Amino acid sequence: MTAFDLNADLGEGGRGDEALLEIVSSASIACGGHAGDDETMRVALRLAEANGVAVGAHPGFADRANFGRRRLLLSPEELDLQVRGQVRRLVEIADGEGVPVRYLKLHGALANMAAEEPSVSALCFAAVTGLVPDLAILAINTSAQVEVAEALGFRVVREAYADRAYQPSGLLLPRSEPGAVLHDAGAIAERAIRLATHGELVAIDGTVLRSEARSLCIHGDTAEAVAIAGEVRRALEAEGIEITAPY
Repeated sequence: MTAFDLNADLGEGGRGDEALLEIVSSASIACGGHAGDDETMRVALRLAEANGVAVGAHPGFADRANFGRRRLLLSPEELDLQVRGQVRRLVEIADGEGVPVRYLKLHGALANMAAEEPSVSALCFAAVTGLVPDLAILAINTSAQVEVAEALGFRVVREAYADRAYQPSGLLLPRSEPGAVLHDAGAIAERAIRLATHGELVAIDGTVLRSEARSLCIHGDTAEAVAIAGEVRRALEAEGIEITAPY
């Protein structure tokens, strides 16, 4: 049976977290930068543990007014401080709950910058070196994140996005562009099946992109997140695909 990971970004104030954690296999938990605080982290960790869901740290720019989706030019020292501080806090709370943190996934504008610029990836991944034994990186497929994480010795899980449109380059279409965020659960489920069974995604202009991604993200702050996640999981399992975390 083919295995595939279904992950969601959680702990960001979305109302569907509890329902999502009954569907997904991995949860990327906001850890106090773009969203989240000690209590939301603790709640998400407990729910993930109760549902057998793998946990990852989801740091982003500490810019709550823009939900971490505005690009910032920070000094290397400040970027290191933000990423390390956020991940360390989640790890501390997770240790108290007896829940292991398995992976790191960057959020929003920081993730996109790291996908394009190896120097940003290197700073972010170096910042978490040594915080957690055997920490994996959940990285945007065909991006600088993959290359840098592998070069630094991290195990890499390649990720695609269920609810985001792609550019022909293989990177995400900016949210400022029309059609960047997808909402049709049925169409997204068909997209997921094509990715899992044929390793293909279709860009906004119709270009067919080859993809090695084995984890598919659903954004927890999307209004239709629970419906999308449920439809995607049902569709994949109907194709004989096992939904399981790769950590």
